Amino acid sequence: MEDVVQLLLIEELEDIEVRNRRVHRRRLDPFNELSDEYFIKVFRLSKALAQFLVHLLKDYIAPANRSTDLDITTKVLVTLRFLASGSYQMDVGSNYNFGISQPSVSRCIEEVVNAMNRNEIFNAYVYFPRNIQELNAARMGFFEKYNFPGIIGCIDCTHVAIFPPKVDDDNYPEHIYVNRKNYHSINVQLICDHNLKIINVNALFPGSTNDAFIWNQSNVQTLLRRLHEAGNKNYFLLGDSGYPLRSWLLTPLEYEPRPNIPEHFYNSRHKTIRSTIERCNGVLKMRFRCLLKHKVLHYFPEKASKIINACVLLHNLCIEHNIETPQNEEAEQIDLGVHVPERNHVVERVNPELAAGRNQRNKLITLLQQ
Repeated sequence: MEDVVQLLLIEELEDIEVRNRRVHRRRLDPFNELSDEYFIKVFRLSKALAQFLVHLLKDYIAPANRSTDLDITTKVLVTLRFLASGSYQMDVGSNYNFGISQPSVSRCIEEVVNAMNRNEIFNAYVYFPRNIQELNAARMGFFEKYNFPGIIGCIDCTHVAIFPPKVDDDNYPEHIYVNRKNYHSINVQLICDHNLKIINVNALFPGSTNDAFIWNQSNVQTLLRRLHEAGNKNYFLLGDSGYPLRSWLLTPLEYEPRPNIPEHFYNSRHKTIRSTIERCNGVLKMRFRCLLKHKVLHYFPEKASKIINACVLLHNLCIEHNIETPQNEEAEQIDLGVHVPERNHVVERVNPELAAGRNQRNKLITLLQQ
């Protein structure tokens, strides 16, 4: 009996020693010990931008009150590394000598992601044009780049894979997250400007939801409808044929026109400009690999949606600060969001909004040939 007690005591002392080594192990200081180029490769943000983010979030993240607590900077860097790599949390904690346990990493991610999802933080960096001046600026950006009048953004949806919810989950029924490619996902609506900055994101709908349905529930759709009803008709989005044609959302012609006629020129220009949103989606997922299909977010849908929002906010910060897009990182595994659009199964009757959309499109076809 004494031998058993002694053995248990030795094991307990060894556990304490291991914990003490973990607490007192010197952690890497990435700001001083990594080159600028490698820092961006690891965390996706420059050193200056990462420090800016720490300052931005400091009032919403618990400070270190004890010697064993993680400081705010470490919490932010751990979260950035997870979003950038999409690795399992234990790998994030053990890499780069952070020396942090998996439960601590999980708490870091939740705390920092929640901070980035606060309205006063998120809405300051991800927002649709808020007035006529900003609408005009968005329109001018597309016109100067593509010589195509009226465009203020391009819209599409992309799927982000998630771990299947429980079959009997009342809040998140498992079956509604299965998309058309037969994996569980969130169907994320993105709208971007000419510079790949995301001006609207909706990450609330399960993978089985149709793109057009998400759009019809969108605040942006309501805003643009009201704008056109008030007579401001020279602002519109470009979307693929999975969306309903409206004067504020122009889609390609339903048929493929023969070459060298105005309709063919319109469709060709539409496709070229609309690819902006596909490139935006690709850059977003190249930067933040936790969004890639083969990574799979191992979180409930609500938390996965917040992680997607956080990646969008960080993407916009990178755009604003001219952070280069990571290159040659398993590029063949990156889903650029290019897909065959789902045709609307319900044939629309000719209603005033559809007729106005056709009229708007016909005017542009005529204008572009001049």
